[in-house]
Amino acid sequence: MDLSSPQAVERPLRVAILGSGNISTDLMYKVRREQSLQLIAMAGIDPGSEGLRRAADLGVPTSADGIDGLFDLDDLPELVFDATSARAHLAHAPRLADAQIASVDLTPAAIGPMVIPAVNGDEHRDGMELNLVSCAAQATVPLVAAVGRAARHLRYAETVSTVASASVGPGTRQNIDEFTHKTRKAIETLGGAERGKAIVILNPAEPPPCMRNTLYAEVDGLDEDLLAVEVARMVQRVEAYVPGYRVRGPVIDGRKVTLFNEVEGAGDFLPTYAGNLDIITAAAVRMARQRVAAGAEARV
Repeated sequence: MDLSSPQAVERPLRVAILGSGNISTDLMYKVRREQSLQLIAMAGIDPGSEGLRRAADLGVPTSADGIDGLFDLDDLPELVFDATSARAHLAHAPRLADAQIASVDLTPAAIGPMVIPAVNGDEHRDGMELNLVSCAAQATVPLVAAVGRAARHLRYAETVSTVASASVGPGTRQNIDEFTHKTRKAIETLGGAERGKAIVILNPAEPPPCMRNTLYAEVDGLDEDLLAVEVARMVQRVEAYVPGYRVRGPVIDGRKVTLFNEVEGAGDFLPTYAGNLDIITAAAVRMARQRVAAGAEARV
């Protein structure tokens, strides 16, 4: 179903945001733009946070009581975006599941199935616990999958993600190993590589650069014409929810394929160079929209 069709927005999905940091705040602006979503609350644990202040200024109900604040609402959300921490989500997930509230997890908790909207989002439109893997995976796994679909065998895929140091907060820095391991797993599980590797580099340059990714792949039986088609198709799918997603290449040297990617953010709250954060908030909204579309189809 076309996610912009009237059927897809006939009844907005009630959603809430857990967390009030930079990612949550950027997510709030994206959610509020979507006619198919109704933001009924933002809950954090810091009453002085900028995220809660901005939400309140926009008329969004807020709470500094964390997940308890959401359960105090007269009408519970149907879906919660959790942008807190892995440890916090491990505690949140069973409570949300018991209340039959769907969860889109932006932390490295990795409880539910790994989801990259452009790759396997359609398979998980009505899932109750979705794991968005990592920012690097959201940017690179679609390209790994495109290469895999054009080759008889994708032997190896290595991704190198370079992001502005200024766009990486303390929570991400503390969990950088977990994010890297999750990205590698997604390269293999969702991208289809026999063996994968993920590298993340924090660039302290000024002015801060946009997120840049390079994919190196080793393949057997590559169909070069099909590769061009699959890459273009995948870029189009990602661009549908991340307009600043751009790809150069492929460069082909025998069995080796190289692709170059840049992600520029939309600038909703985060600076445009923080494409690494923008792509995961955009992916979260995309999955919520797909859930609405699935519900609309079920009612037809």
